[in-house]
Amino acid sequence: MAIDKVKAALGGISGVHVTPWDANGEAHWPTMAKIVKRIADGGIHNIVSAGNTGEFYPMTTAEIVKTHAVAAEAVAGKTLVTAGIGRSLKEAVETGKLAAKAGCDAVMVHHPLDPFAAPASQADYIIAIAEAMTVPVVAYIRSDAIGVADLTRVATHPNVAGVKFASTNMMLFSECVRATEGTSAVWVCGLAEGWAAPFYALGARGFTSGLVNVVPERSLAIWQALESGAFAKARALVSEIAPFETMRAKYGNGSNVTVVKESMELLGIQVGPVRLPGLPALNAAERAELRRVMTNWGVLSAAAAE
Repeated sequence: MAIDKVKAALGGISGVHVTPWDANGEAHWPTMAKIVKRIADGGIHNIVSAGNTGEFYPMTTAEIVKTHAVAAEAVAGKTLVTAGIGRSLKEAVETGKLAAKAGCDAVMVHHPLDPFAAPASQADYIIAIAEAMTVPVVAYIRSDAIGVADLTRVATHPNVAGVKFASTNMMLFSECVRATEGTSAVWVCGLAEGWAAPFYALGARGFTSGLVNVVPERSLAIWQALESGAFAKARALVSEIAPFETMRAKYGNGSNVTVVKESMELLGIQVGPVRLPGLPALNAAERAELRRVMTNWGVLSAAAAE
């Protein structure tokens, strides 16, 4: 079954590719295709297209639709592609159907950002999309406003392949895992490599990653350590990427995508700045620190750090 294939992939790494912009600020589709193929060739299990690292919110709907199609074509069946959708219910359903038609294997519903969204209604929004889709749905939860009962409704819906839980409320997460014990629910760490170990300890499998755009082998090493139960090794590997993730968390996470993109630029992959309201570029001191981090990883020469 298609949903079983998606559930299996969610137990691996869900890598969110960036969106490259050209000198005019428009999406550069050939470069995007190369980035997606590079991540797929790196062994990442599930590629998320138009995710937060892909600058979903500053993109137009037409750009999102094209992004899904480009990613699906670039992967060519090598791994799964999950299309990020959201905004109004109508837009989400329409873009989700187009993503499925373009060859995407699943859709990921971005957490609704309406300041007046009621907790139970947020769950209803995700479920309404799941019932309208012909491909499996991944729910992306970025708030602890939704309670256990409503999250359980989402996680156990027959067309929901998994829930990417991206809140740091570990008590809520553990309650959700307990509440869905013995059901079809799949829970994924939605807070990337740095949070994967505690999530694994509480019952999650798999994690999201923006780091895969830069050094997918490091993400895979962390995943393999967690899968084998080698938590000490996983902690050591996470420590090596901690300076990078700390930089991404600056400015209230405003530099999250910026650090990833500038890392790619240092590797010679032209991706352009981040669109507003993200941080367009790092300052000189931050850029020098990023060079030092990447030099310590062995992906840049010492000369590049000077």
